[in-house]
Amino acid sequence: MLKTLLATAVVAMTAFTGANPAAAAGPGGFARNLRDTPTVSFIAARTPTLAPFAHVKFCMQNPAECKKSSGSSVIAMTSYRESQLKRVNSSVNRSVRAVNDSSATDGGDVWQVSGGSGDCEDFALIKRKRLIAMGWSPRALRIAVARTGSGEGHAVLVVKTSRGDLVLDNRTAAIRNWKNTDLRWVKIQSGDNPRIWYNI
Repeated sequence: MLKTLLATAVVAMTAFTGANPAAAAGPGGFARNLRDTPTVSFIAARTPTLAPFAHVKFCMQNPAECKKSSGSSVIAMTSYRESQLKRVNSSVNRSVRAVNDSSATDGGDVWQVSGGSGDCEDFALIKRKRLIAMGWSPRALRIAVARTGSGEGHAVLVVKTSRGDLVLDNRTAAIRNWKNTDLRWVKIQSGDNPRIWYNI
């Protein structure tokens, strides 16, 4: 009798709400949806650390590039924003000639935000400047220092988005989540103040 009453109640509720019982979200349904949803992942900035010395010199020479930032710390990614990001990444990668200046005799590594040639951090700085000029929040655009799979020191632009931290690397046109690169992360700028750096 009790089973009959319960079955009748379920049928009545289904007819009343128009819900399809097979599509109803029970505990199993929620778990399945969570498994299918991609995980959004951000780099965890840990303890404060020294900024790269060449970046300190860069900020002294370019104070406007290193001022405290305002705006959103996370960019809401839309198809339009995604196309801007891809365009800037590939454009800078094609137009700037890669040159390693760390062995230069005139003071070593020099970070610069303009010019037709430069090394990895120059690519990152130019991309950051172009995105800011397009209206992107400076707080979401941070330079990070890492090591490549071969152990070489490297710098990239990390963009904090609603899809996680995305990496713009001068070695590839592909824009990847920070976890899906060959990089071993060392340190990253603060979004609020580019002069402050953190261990990763």
